[in-house]
Amino acid sequence: MTIAIVTDSTSDLSPELCAQHGIVSVPLYVLFDGRMHKDGIEITPPELFAGLRAGKKTPSTSQPSPAEFAEVYTGALESADQVLSVHISGQLSGTVGSARLAAQDFGGRVTVLDTGSVSMGLGMRVLRAAELARAGKTVPEILAELERVGREADIRFTVDTLDFLRINGRIGGAAALLGGLLNIKPILVIRKGRVETGGRVRGHKKAVQDLVDHTRKYVEAHGGARVAFLSTVGGEDYVQEVRAGLGGLEFTDMGDHGIGAVVATHAGPGTMGVTLEPL
Repeated sequence: MTIAIVTDSTSDLSPELCAQHGIVSVPLYVLFDGRMHKDGIEITPPELFAGLRAGKKTPSTSQPSPAEFAEVYTGALESADQVLSVHISGQLSGTVGSARLAAQDFGGRVTVLDTGSVSMGLGMRVLRAAELARAGKTVPEILAELERVGREADIRFTVDTLDFLRINGRIGGAAALLGGLLNIKPILVIRKGRVETGGRVRGHKKAVQDLVDHTRKYVEAHGGARVAFLSTVGGEDYVQEVRAGLGGLEFTDMGDHGIGAVVATHAGPGTMGVTLEPL
């Protein structure tokens, strides 16, 4: 039995990675400068932030329609027996709702999973699903493994400003950090599908150290881990500082990943973080 893996563009998996692993990614939309743009296809984060610097209105985002998912599922089922569709937290986007509506028309051949995460928190689970599908695991077996991983998976990041999360209504429990002192860097986590506060530090050096310390503790506590690094425009150098701080630590390196336009719309420039999974 063959299983096709479908996700959405908030997984922040590059087209090359998707092609390599046979993953189909359905793009979300960014409403910017008067029209809708497909995430990663018609707009990139550098274009987005360049427009904002030029004075254009802050963008908003929108999920794919059920019809778009249905088209993807129809195509996937031409060569696969089943589809496993793995998506962003339903508390952050209506994407998983669209996927579930579409799945109803396929007689149980499409299974939709809300990961409760976003960016590489989602992306790493999608990659794991693809690996398991290639290894011949069934949909229930893959779901059980993703549930195990999800219980202990961790995403921890910092942003230059909470303004983007606030404007777009994705701030969750991190709202308590608004109006903080100058140069205070919020440490954010995804918890129960929402953006929540993980603490606060003063300055980017301490933010980097927080991510280094957290990653070291996680890897040591789990006897190893899969670690992915993520950033928006302006956060790439910070990621390299985190990497430097992890020298000598043994972990499965899942690479550096640029955050796509939809997630960048909410996170803003200068974001950087780590995503951690048990082996």
